[in-house]
Amino acid sequence: MAERCAVPRARVALDYDPRAATACVAAADPALARVIARIGECTLHHHAPDTPFRALLRSIVHQQLAGRAAAAIHGRLLALYPRRLPVPRRVLATPDEQLRAAGLSRAKVAAVKDLAAKAVAGVVPDRARLARMDDEAIVARLTEVRGIGRWTVEMLLIFQLGRPDVLPLDDLGVRKGFARCRDHAELPERNALAAHGEAWRPYRSVASWYLWRATEL
Repeated sequence: MAERCAVPRARVALDYDPRAATACVAAADPALARVIARIGECTLHHHAPDTPFRALLRSIVHQQLAGRAAAAIHGRLLALYPRRLPVPRRVLATPDEQLRAAGLSRAKVAAVKDLAAKAVAGVVPDRARLARMDDEAIVARLTEVRGIGRWTVEMLLIFQLGRPDVLPLDDLGVRKGFARCRDHAELPERNALAAHGEAWRPYRSVASWYLWRATEL
């Protein structure tokens, strides 16, 4: 399921109408429509804009950690930099020992340094360039970074960039929600979920949000 942060972040309205998107998804999928009726209004939002570098840095820190532990390590990492705003060149210049002392594992130190190097080299675009790229181009570019997989980029697309048509096929919460709203005992295969998800275009992000919520019913 999508990451839940222990530290609240500012919410920003989407660039599309979630009510219209919800109506479109419900009309295309009667089973999901029943779940939508139980859950109610879609409150999907995206977080206050951050640089892609800092958003991915945070994702790396949070990988495989519980929310509070990850938030504590992330806070110690931010404290290493002026105004708690790490920039790629400063991160590259930070000794590995300092990053380890903040709580990062050796693997995460390597990933953070690779992210910073690729940001300096332009492999990780700035936000303005990302806004001009389509979803798959962003996935292809950002997964060049060590430790960044497709799921991490999909979360950035939905919750940082506010993209409307993202379906995280490997997300366990999405798969569980799909099975639950159809009363299936087995989780869907990736290809089956992708095929069914075609009906939710161009608002698969909203469908994913309802599938996440379906697991909480």
